[in-house]
Amino acid sequence: MTKGLVLCIGLVSVGRLLAAYTCGGLASLSLPDTTITTAVSVAAGPYTAPDGTSFPNLPAFCRVAGSIRPTADSNIQFEVWMPGSGWNGKFAGADNGGFGGTINYGKIGDALSHSYAAASTDTGHTAGSLGALDASWALGHPEKVVDYGYRAIHLTAQTGQAIVAAFYGQGPNHSYFSGCSNGGRQGLMEAQRYAADYDGIIAGSSRTS
Repeated sequence: MTKGLVLCIGLVSVGRLLAAYTCGGLASLSLPDTTITTAVSVAAGPYTAPDGTSFPNLPAFCRVAGSIRPTADSNIQFEVWMPGSGWNGKFAGADNGGFGGTINYGKIGDALSHSYAAASTDTGHTAGSLGALDASWALGHPEKVVDYGYRAIHLTAQTGQAIVAAFYGQGPNHSYFSGCSNGGRQGLMEAQRYAADYDGIIAGSSRTS
């Protein structure tokens, strides 16, 4: 038996052990460079996300939030929303416009309403007064530039899929990422650098005349 096969079997065994996690129990889930700060069950019905985005009606779901710190100057905030029942077996990664800085609650809420487990990240920094047009955070912070450039999307995909596996007892059957403008760039970076993260990527662009 090869070392690769042994590793594969080991990962399968871990995946089975993760099946014991309830939504609240995910708060104690140990993942590389990751701290889970929120793991709560949300009842079906109207819901207002932390940024004020309002949803008139969402299915019951498990909301997990946390941070990933691959470097001393990294602070990648993320959220994972997972249907409490009726999961379609798929994972959706959300994009970010401009220079990021916020979690895309609208997109993960839409994915959730279509029975997807979904994840989004702020790309490793908090947007300033200019919102997605603010790039002041980048000055003197090369690791944050790397987080924004590609690392945050990649690590959120890995972390999100691991949380999904822990909650449902199995990983996604398929994972997809879609984005436009900067989100299209994010999708292309994923395809080039981390092709194994997603089974399908929609990378669009936008222009004005």
